Amino acid sequence: MNPAIITLLFLAFAVLMFVTERIPLGLTSMLICIGLIITHVLDWKTAFSGFIDSNVILFVAMFIVGGALFETGMANEIGGLVTRFAKTERGLIIAIMSIVGLMSGVLSNTGTAAVLISVVIGIAAKSGFRRSRLLMPLVFAAAMGGNLSLIGAPGNLIAQSTLQEATGRSFGFFEYAVVGLPILVFGILFYATIGFRLLPNHETGDEKSVFDVQKDFSGIPQWKKNFSLLILVLTLLGMIFEKQIGIKLCVTGCIGAIALILSGVISEKEALKSIDLKTIFLFGGTLSLASALQKTGAGEMIAGGVIRLLGENPSPYLFTFAVFILCCILTNFMSNTATTALMAPICLSIATGMGADPKAVLMACVIGGSCAYATPIGMPANTMVIGAGAYKFRDYAIAGAPLILIATIISMIILPIAFPFFPG
Repeated sequence: MNPAIITLLFLAFAVLMFVTERIPLGLTSMLICIGLIITHVLDWKTAFSGFIDSNVILFVAMFIVGGALFETGMANEIGGLVTRFAKTERGLIIAIMSIVGLMSGVLSNTGTAAVLISVVIGIAAKSGFRRSRLLMPLVFAAAMGGNLSLIGAPGNLIAQSTLQEATGRSFGFFEYAVVGLPILVFGILFYATIGFRLLPNHETGDEKSVFDVQKDFSGIPQWKKNFSLLILVLTLLGMIFEKQIGIKLCVTGCIGAIALILSGVISEKEALKSIDLKTIFLFGGTLSLASALQKTGAGEMIAGGVIRLLGENPSPYLFTFAVFILCCILTNFMSNTATTALMAPICLSIATGMGADPKAVLMACVIGGSCAYATPIGMPANTMVIGAGAYKFRDYAIAGAPLILIATIISMIILPIAFPFFPG
């Protein structure tokens, strides 16, 4: 069978499994990786090359750096700051979304949400406000905040790897924030005003969830908490000034992770537990599919079909909108990470076929792929709060759909200006 056809069959399998999650996402990616080897579409070195990608190393390092912040309770303390600055329900929503959004920009957005869910539940209990009013803004802010930096969400690094492999170019550390920050700011303003009325107002009763249990951090020395925050700040500064100091992002991340383990702030066992292997397997495995799409010409076949649908010489605005909306729809019914992993190589092929700037196409892909606001399955954080907030499927659609509209409008204004598809 033609290698391109085999690759398209594996792509169809990936779409089906990513949407339904009949088997774990990481396992799906590994099955595809192995399948491409067995069918001789790729040799084993090419298929497994994604696992030695510099971004995988960066993933592992930042999981440990973030894990130290969570294990010491410093993340909890940062989240607890909201009670000092906000007393009204609207004020709490603004404070929660601001802090969660900023933290998600430099830590795992899912990890940030997971840690702060219990904090927000505690705040709701103390303040007398219903948790259903506070938890949904929290997870929305986590998703939006992931687009503030290169390390904010796994999809950001997936797009980075796709761009580097194809062109040798890369995104700047805060380049996603050109679009991500305005979306976060307007998202917060929306829920503080008009969107405030759309938030669910459910009774949660006396039932307890896993997030109702408050972890005790009182026995952890303050110096460990402070040191974990210091290492995070220094690591981020090293990444921001990568070009000036001449040290790669992944190396800077490793230095920070090693410093935390050697100092005893986080044990080796805790460090290993903090590494999300599902993300690693998903990332490394889907890069093999990206390679196959590129090498066999399957990506070009898909791109050609899309280009024909768009017509000859399509408007850059139409092209931007098409890529953005496609990724936006997919991400609400499958993992946002999986959406980016799936669409990034396809978008790259479309860009190549049209003579467009791959960077611009991938930016639209990443931002669209982060708009997982309208369903409880779009991102893990959405799923985490279903029970705690007593949410129904339609609650996400009612409260989240307007945020998708806001993100679309902002993206359609900024993307063509900041990242033109056809730079002249």
